[in-house]
Amino acid sequence: MHLSELVALFARTFVIGIAVAAPVGAMGVLCIQRTLESGWRSGMATGLGIATADGIYAGVAAFGVSALAASLVAWQVPLRIVGGVVLVALGVRAALQPPSAGFAAAPLELDGRQAARLYSSAVGLTLTNPMTIMAFGAIFASAGLGSQPTPASAVVATLGVAAGSLSWWTALVSAVALTRHQVKPRTLVTLNRVSGAVIVVFGLVALGSAVFS
Repeated sequence: MHLSELVALFARTFVIGIAVAAPVGAMGVLCIQRTLESGWRSGMATGLGIATADGIYAGVAAFGVSALAASLVAWQVPLRIVGGVVLVALGVRAALQPPSAGFAAAPLELDGRQAARLYSSAVGLTLTNPMTIMAFGAIFASAGLGSQPTPASAVVATLGVAAGSLSWWTALVSAVALTRHQVKPRTLVTLNRVSGAVIVVFGLVALGSAVFS
């Protein structure tokens, strides 16, 4: 592919990355809740984890690694069960979590271990939906990435999706962080309960789809 074609492919997959990330789901609610509770860094660690997982699945689809894709899809039931259980646990924890001391005055300072925990949990939870690979495969076909992509086009498509997803999470986390100081502790308690309940519902839906699929 020529350079102009690669640039156009990056632009299309960048938009795809935003479109995949933007719909409100369990990870979006979790990202918002973590940002409100602990600040921009916590939210970005979560958003970066989600974007990383989107990039991984986009890469599997873009490079046409059919054996790996089929293997992951075959394991979708246990993966969804694990993801559902973790979401329920995180939702209950968020609902019962009191505001951290002085949360409105200053964001929580994360050390490397805490940031890694938030990041890895976001990667793992996002990867528990392997059907995303199939969705990326179908979207890439319509975006101009053929069934036999070149290594360059596959790399560009993967980077485009990851960059688009990351740009969405950066914008969302930044917007939430800017309004964070206006949230009162009593309001945060309510938001924690609501977001926790929503995350629990998403977890139960994931469990139900795994059990009854």
